[in-house]
Amino acid sequence: MKIEANQNCSIGVVGGGQLAQMLANAGKDLGVQVVVQTGSEFDPAISSAADVIYAETEDLDGTKQLAQKCTSVTFENEWVDIEGLSILEDSGVVFVPSLSAISPLVNKLSQRKLLNKLNIPGPEWITLSSFSITELMLKDGWKFPLMAKSSLGGYDGKGTKVIRNYSELRDLLRSVNPKNWFLEKWVDYDLELSLVVSRDLNGEVRTFPITETYQVNQICDWVLAPADISHPVEAMAQNIALSIVRELDYKGVLAIEFFYGEEGLLVNEIAPRTHNSAHLTIEACKASQFEHQIAIASGLPVKSAELITSGAMMVNLLGFNDEADSLDNRLNQLRKIPRLTIHWYNKNKNTPGRKLGHVTLLLESSDKHLRRKEALDVLSKIRSIWPIE
Repeated sequence: MKIEANQNCSIGVVGGGQLAQMLANAGKDLGVQVVVQTGSEFDPAISSAADVIYAETEDLDGTKQLAQKCTSVTFENEWVDIEGLSILEDSGVVFVPSLSAISPLVNKLSQRKLLNKLNIPGPEWITLSSFSITELMLKDGWKFPLMAKSSLGGYDGKGTKVIRNYSELRDLLRSVNPKNWFLEKWVDYDLELSLVVSRDLNGEVRTFPITETYQVNQICDWVLAPADISHPVEAMAQNIALSIVRELDYKGVLAIEFFYGEEGLLVNEIAPRTHNSAHLTIEACKASQFEHQIAIASGLPVKSAELITSGAMMVNLLGFNDEADSLDNRLNQLRKIPRLTIHWYNKNKNTPGRKLGHVTLLLESSDKHLRRKEALDVLSKIRSIWPIE
């Protein structure tokens, strides 16, 4: 089914978290109603959505009800039942991106196979189930530490394990299904980078500024745009993104996370959705990643992804244990920082490590060194108010 441009259409979002919340807000800006499917009346997107289907995100009957209210359906995250949803797609439900485009990306192992097929560089990897680990490591020079990853699910460090020795490797083999896990050679890198792109219904690709991402305990702490990288590195990242979205005939927003260091630019992971690293696009770009996704799903014109400022920083606000310090107190202190924009997700529980909100700062200096100093100075103020545990 073809999507007809219609500013009065409704877009369905499977999921009710902060990404769905920001998609719904972008829909309001574009005059597009957003309907969400979620099993919880406390999810962030509820207050922003035009309508809600109360069903768990894996409930296919719920997605069928969602589709009956909408022109097309998109996803908050990639943990979807491709086989089950295919029945709906065969009956005429339009998914953006299509299920065929998402399918190779919902599983990290199939992501690795896609990258190999396209000769796109990434960390060397091996499946847990296909060899004698000891023999292969001795033969091919593998050594500890290693990164073990689950091919299914996982985010913010979940579904990954650092393997430091044979004992931990044996423990891993005893505790997981080897068919669903793989090992990667350890990558020593200088920077973690993220590139978010969109591809519209006509096949035109737009790239948001590449960001530097900084992690704590494998959870994104803060990001800086534009990244301080050379033009050849930037061009390579963009070419990699083009290769992936064109190979998959992908329509919508997609994020690619990279390692960059002595081994060059390596793809870490691909997310077929809007992404935490590009939240700053709401303030910093001519159109945000969320506007792009809604516009593409609606068949509306897609605006430029260019920066409208010298640079920007985004800092995540994570849940914490300190009962003596209230959320309101911290938020009030943040409001005193000049030029800081606060995005609060209104989640019902303050759980340590949970993303409760984020803040964005538009940077003023045109010099990259002064811009980084500007960002770090404000980051220090933010973290003095809202530290990461």
